[in-house]
Amino acid sequence: MKLGTVAHEGVEKPVAVIDDDTLLDLRAAGLDIRDMVQLVEMGEAGLEAVRDALANPQFGATLGMTDVEMRVPIRPVQYRDCLVFETHLKNCFVAMEKVTGRSHEIPPVWYDQPIYYKGNRLSFIGDGQDVRWPNYAEFLDLELELAIIIGKRGTDIPANEAPGYIWGYTILNDMTARDAQMVEMAGQLGPAKGKDFDTGNILGPWIVTADEIGHPAALDMEVRVNGTRWGGGNSAQMHHSFADIIAHISRSETLYPGEVIGSGTVGTGCGLELGKRLEPGDRFELEVEKIGVLRNRIVR
Repeated sequence: MKLGTVAHEGVEKPVAVIDDDTLLDLRAAGLDIRDMVQLVEMGEAGLEAVRDALANPQFGATLGMTDVEMRVPIRPVQYRDCLVFETHLKNCFVAMEKVTGRSHEIPPVWYDQPIYYKGNRLSFIGDGQDVRWPNYAEFLDLELELAIIIGKRGTDIPANEAPGYIWGYTILNDMTARDAQMVEMAGQLGPAKGKDFDTGNILGPWIVTADEIGHPAALDMEVRVNGTRWGGGNSAQMHHSFADIIAHISRSETLYPGEVIGSGTVGTGCGLELGKRLEPGDRFELEVEKIGVLRNRIVR
C-alpha cells in the first residue's frame, strides 16, 4: 500500500492511494485515525483496516489528486539520519579537500558500525512544497536518501528480528548548507546549522508499506535537477543494512512507532560529489523505485 497525508479544504488528512488519480480519505472511510503516526501505532490491525477500506471504498470517501496538496506523509516522532554509502563519503571527501584544503579519510569506525545523527523532526515538509533558502548560506545542496518508518516499540533489537520493526519506506531529501557544514565539521560535533533550518528536511511523496519492498531493500534511486539527471544508485549499495542500523541504534535505547531513520546519501546523490550547486528557483526530483518521485523547488 501507498499511504500519506494531504491538505484538502484546509485540513490535513491521512490517505491511501487507490490509483494515480484517486485517494481514499481514511477518516471519511470510517477509520478512527487522527494522523499517520496513529496508524503506525495501530500496527497490523491498522493496516488491515485500511486494506478493507480500499477493497470497498465508501461513497464520498474518495479524493481526486487534483483537489489536494501534498504534505509530509508522516511527522516523525524522532528523526535520525545515517551515513552508510561508501561511494558518497569518498566523493564528498575529495570535493571537500578542494574547498577546505584539509584531507579526509574514512575512519575505521565507519566500517565497524552505522554512524548517525539526530536531526530536527519539526522542520519536515512534503512533496511539492517549497524549500526556503537559509539566510546564512550560499552553497545549498540536496541529498537523495531512502528512509524507513519504525512500526513498533523495541529495545536491544537483534539484527535478525529488525526487519519486522520496519513499517514502511519513503524518500528522504536531507537538504544541506554545505558552507556552514564545512566550517562547523572542524569542531568535531554536529551537524548543526549545516542541516538545521526550516524546510530543510523533506519526505514523500508516499510511504510504501514494508511488505511491498522486502528486505534488504534493493531499489534504484535517481536525482534530477531542472529535468537533467545528476546521479543516483541503488539502495543495495548500503554498507550497513537497515537491520544492522536498527540493531545498533536500539542498543539500550527504545525505538518507538513513527520514528524515521534515513540511509544517508546514495553515491552521486548530491551536488557536492558532482561539482554542482543549486540555484534559487531550481526544481528537483528525487525518484526511488516502487515509491515514486519527490518533487520540490528551492526559493530565496
